[in-house]
Amino acid sequence: MSCPALPEGFDFTDPDLLHSRVPLPEFAELRRVEPVCWVPQPAGLAGFQDEGYWAVTRHTDVKHVSTHPELFSSYLNTAIIRFNEHIERDSIDAQRFILLNMDPPEHTRVRQIVQRGFTPRAIRALEERLRARARAIVANARAHTGPFDFVTQVACELPLQAIAELMGVPQEDRDKIFDWSNKMIAYDDPEYAITEEVGAESATEIIAYAMNMAADRKQCPAHDIVTQLVAAEDQGNLNSDEFGFFVLMLAVAGNETTRNAITHGMHAFLTHPEQWELYKRQRPSTTAEEIVRWATPVAAFQRTATQDTELGGKLIREGDRVGLFYASANHDPEVFDAPDDFDITRDPNPHLGFGGGGPHYCLGKSLAVLEIDLIFNAIADAMPGLQLVENPRRLRSAWINGVKELQVRSR
Repeated sequence: MSCPALPEGFDFTDPDLLHSRVPLPEFAELRRVEPVCWVPQPAGLAGFQDEGYWAVTRHTDVKHVSTHPELFSSYLNTAIIRFNEHIERDSIDAQRFILLNMDPPEHTRVRQIVQRGFTPRAIRALEERLRARARAIVANARAHTGPFDFVTQVACELPLQAIAELMGVPQEDRDKIFDWSNKMIAYDDPEYAITEEVGAESATEIIAYAMNMAADRKQCPAHDIVTQLVAAEDQGNLNSDEFGFFVLMLAVAGNETTRNAITHGMHAFLTHPEQWELYKRQRPSTTAEEIVRWATPVAAFQRTATQDTELGGKLIREGDRVGLFYASANHDPEVFDAPDDFDITRDPNPHLGFGGGGPHYCLGKSLAVLEIDLIFNAIADAMPGLQLVENPRRLRSAWINGVKELQVRSR
C-alpha cells in the first residue's frame, strides 16, 4: 500500500529525482505525518526481488537503525538502496566483501585493521602536505582567464591527491582512480553512457590495481599505510583480496563524497554571499561540518531487517529493506534550529552526513573535514572574488547527491 503522505508512484530512489533536486518538501511532510513510510516498487526495479522499502526520515530513527546492526543488516542486501534493474543477484552478493556491506563481527575485524590508517596522528602527518597541495590546486585554477569547471579543476583534485598521499598511490595514477570511481557510480546517468558491465570492469580495475600494490609492499615493505595494512597477514593484517575491496570502497567513499561536499559547499557560499563574507573574515572551525550537513553527499543508504521489529510505530518484517534518508535527517527541525539555513557557525551540529553512528560511522571523517577546511581556506586566500557563472549540473543517481559541473570564474 502506498504512503498516503506522498503522491502516487513517488519514489525517493528514482534517479530522475536527485537529478533535479533533493526532495526536501516531501521529506518534511513525511517527518510530520508518517516518519516511517512504506514506498512500493515493482519487483526487480532496484535490483531486489521485493515490493519496496521503508523510508526512514527522522533523525532519531535513522540513528536508531544505524546503531543496531543486530536488527538492521548491511550484509543481507548491501547498503546500496537501488541498483540498475538489470543487475544480477550474484553481482549484488559480490559486494558483500566491501567493508560498507559487512556486519559485525567480520566488519569489526576488518575495520580495526584499516582504521590504523585514519588515526589522528596519521591524519596530522598529512596536513602540511595537503595544505601545500590545496594551495597549488587553487593557484592552478586561478590561472584561468575565463570561466572554468570548479568540479574538475578544484573539487575533485584534493580528495584524489589525499587518497594517493594516504595510500602511497603515485600521483600520476590519480586520474585512473578518478575515472574508475566515476564509472562505478555513474550507471544511472545517460550522459556518461556507462553500463553495469563498464562499472563492474572499473571496479575490477581498482581491485586489481590495489592487489598489485599489496603484493609489491609484501615484497618490498615501505614506511606507508599500505605496508601497515598488508605486509604481515599473520599479525592481523588484510589479505590481498580484502585490501583490494578496501581501496575500492575508499575510491568512492573518500573521493566522490568529499568532492561533492566541496562542490555543494562552494555553491552554497556563492548563493549565500553573507556566509562567504563571514567565512573570509573569521574562518569558523564549524564550517566543514555545516558544509557536510548542507550537502549530505550520500542521500541514502539502506539496511535489511534481521527479524520482526518496530520502528516509528510501524512493524518492520524480517527481510524488509529500510532506507536511511540522511538528507531528511539533516533537515529535521526537532534536532536543528532553522535547518533550511546555511549557517557556518552552527554549533552544535549533530548531522548524519558521516552516517548515523554505529559500526559504519565514516572511517575517514577526520580526513574529509581536513580536506574541506584546507581547500576553502586556500580559495578564500587566493580567489576571494569567485563568482557563479551557471547553476550546477547535477548527477542522475539513486543515492548520491552529486554535481557533474559547476561553472565559476575568478575576479
